[in-house]
Amino acid sequence: MKKVSLLIPAYNEEKVLQLLYKRIKAIIDSLNQYEWEVLFINDGSRDNTLAVLYSIRNQDNRINVLDLSRNYGKEVAMLAGFDYVKGDAVIILDADLQDPPELIPQMLEQWEQGYDDVYAKRNSRKGETFIKKKTSQWFYKILQKSTDIPIQLNTGDFRLLDKSCVQALKQIREANRYTKGMFSWIGYNKKEILFDRDPRAAGETKWNYLKLTSLAIEGITSFTTKPLRISTFIGGFVSMISFIYAIYMLYDTIIYGNDVKGYPSLLVTILFLGGIQLLSLGILGEYIARIFIETKNRPTYFARTYNGEKII
Repeated sequence: MKKVSLLIPAYNEEKVLQLLYKRIKAIIDSLNQYEWEVLFINDGSRDNTLAVLYSIRNQDNRINVLDLSRNYGKEVAMLAGFDYVKGDAVIILDADLQDPPELIPQMLEQWEQGYDDVYAKRNSRKGETFIKKKTSQWFYKILQKSTDIPIQLNTGDFRLLDKSCVQALKQIREANRYTKGMFSWIGYNKKEILFDRDPRAAGETKWNYLKLTSLAIEGITSFTTKPLRISTFIGGFVSMISFIYAIYMLYDTIIYGNDVKGYPSLLVTILFLGGIQLLSLGILGEYIARIFIETKNRPTYFARTYNGEKII
């Protein structure tokens, strides 16, 4: 009998966990041709998430709980889940029920047909602002055009991964993680299914615009060096324009005898060049910061307990 694992990172989700379990249980009870495992990763929650998870585990021994030592973020929590799941296939779900568990049978059907990565593409995104939808579209288009790997638009972490994909992802131990890009980078046989994303069932989103911007920068710097190349091109272009303008001023002064306009043109030039330099240094700094973090080679995470037992 094949084993299927559900991997669910949870951070301060006490309000939604019982409802999530109810919907998951209805699905996995109906698919009794598989052996099931549901792994919750408590990502350093500050509310009663861990207590609720243990109460659910007391009702159902298919539930497993991995408790991380602090909040590492969803990207690292997923890696921790990959390290502990035991299924022949792994389905990643958000705890907030924006990813409907009712798609699980369809994912399994595609997996049985030979697909290794069955990813759910958002047909619509209910409960999200117009600005968030638009900025998300812009980011994915920029990332898609700037990298050499195919990036799926409007696609998150909600997907089924074959064990072979999970083994590949476990080998990528980067501290700065953008898992959505890694799903594309590892390759394998992929299949798209469409769904309408629901609003959050309860609680509040943990993603503000600052965190989303940080994740976007992480995605771009993790999978392309084109920002560095663009800053080089801009520097070369500005130098060329400055050289042409210098020749023009020299020509205008020698041939026509016009005075060189000093202060306004000098101020604009200095501010413009200073802005370009700071922008280039900022882009360079983002890459150097990631090199600095990766060279430390620290463990990506620490886990305190697995099903209540201490991890040594």
